[in-house]
Amino acid sequence: MKKDLKNIREAFPVLSREIYKKPFIYLDNAATSQKPLRVINRLKDYYSNENSNIHRGVHFLSQEATSAYEEVRRQVAHFINAASSKEIIFTKGTTESVNLVAATFGSEFLDRNDEILITQMEHHSNIVPWQMLCNRTGAILKVCPMLPSGELSEESFRQLLTEKTRLVAVTHISNALGTVNPVKKMIAAAHQTKAVVLVDGAQAVPHLSVNVQELDCDFYCFSAHKMYGPMGTGVLYGKESLLEKMPPYQGGGEMISTVTFDATTFNELPFKFEAGTPNVSGVLGLGEAIKFMNETGIDFIGRHEHTLLDYAIKKLSRIEGIIFHGQAADRAGVISFNLKGIHSYDAGILLDKLGIALRTGHLCAQPVIDFYHVPGFIRASFAVYNTQEEIDHLAEAIEKTRNMLI
Repeated sequence: MKKDLKNIREAFPVLSREIYKKPFIYLDNAATSQKPLRVINRLKDYYSNENSNIHRGVHFLSQEATSAYEEVRRQVAHFINAASSKEIIFTKGTTESVNLVAATFGSEFLDRNDEILITQMEHHSNIVPWQMLCNRTGAILKVCPMLPSGELSEESFRQLLTEKTRLVAVTHISNALGTVNPVKKMIAAAHQTKAVVLVDGAQAVPHLSVNVQELDCDFYCFSAHKMYGPMGTGVLYGKESLLEKMPPYQGGGEMISTVTFDATTFNELPFKFEAGTPNVSGVLGLGEAIKFMNETGIDFIGRHEHTLLDYAIKKLSRIEGIIFHGQAADRAGVISFNLKGIHSYDAGILLDKLGIALRTGHLCAQPVIDFYHVPGFIRASFAVYNTQEEIDHLAEAIEKTRNMLI
């Protein structure tokens, strides 16, 4: 593994940097992962040699770029085992994917007193769009509570599902706690009440193999920048039968079939939901990131990150005054904690000065923070390029931080 890991790390230029004259240790991967050189070079190559608008021109560059772009759509469909590339919509990221469903499916199929069920551990991007939809339609937002372990109450989830539940939106993996939710069971239970299910997979796709047909989810959302790809690029998977029934999200170029001043007819899937000039370079970078993950091996990535997680829990547990938040039985590579008597922001600043990048604060998951009655978390999150030696440095840095602030 060490030989493989050395090769993997060498593919990420930023990891060779020094910060404040110290080796750079990057443990903020749940916010965004670093990018391998092959992804960076793919963006450069597009703008150097292929730059052209897609789906519009008959000239060589446009045809070449269009072909490359649509190949990535097929690649994404295969990566998550969608039934068809028509079910893959390119967006700016998970947030836009959720907003697209809220605006289109929500406006078409939800009415006053219909119910939307989410959970207490959702990221803000899987809370706020549904609140806005409820304000527009009169639908009712319900929340499945969390247990002190950082797991969802499955009993409460089943009880909250009723004949009025039209949509369930749930995170596959919590960005704040690393909890891996039993989404397949939750989807099956929701479908018994004929509810449609959206899964926020932003934290799942980088760490484990996702099969949307096996899950039987109706929508699945994720972002390129959390899986070694570029920022500003994301994916919405939706079952073709549902996407066909939904109105367009935005109006403009590409999403039309014909336009007159009297009426407009809309394009076929997936183009109906992709108005305007897309982020072509970002999509091509996503394709390269998927190649990197496939060549590295999703199973290898998952095993390595679980090894790091287990090692980090044991190592950090020895630190006096450390308080862990969330200890689910099934977790991905995230540890959230606090140091007794120390504000997370203060700790984060000192850890940064020691060359370690972590996330502090509410993590865009304020209801989770409120559940634990703290002002914020300190979060360390792992990727395939992290090492046990970096965790050793993290533990030493936390000890120094604690000694300086207590």
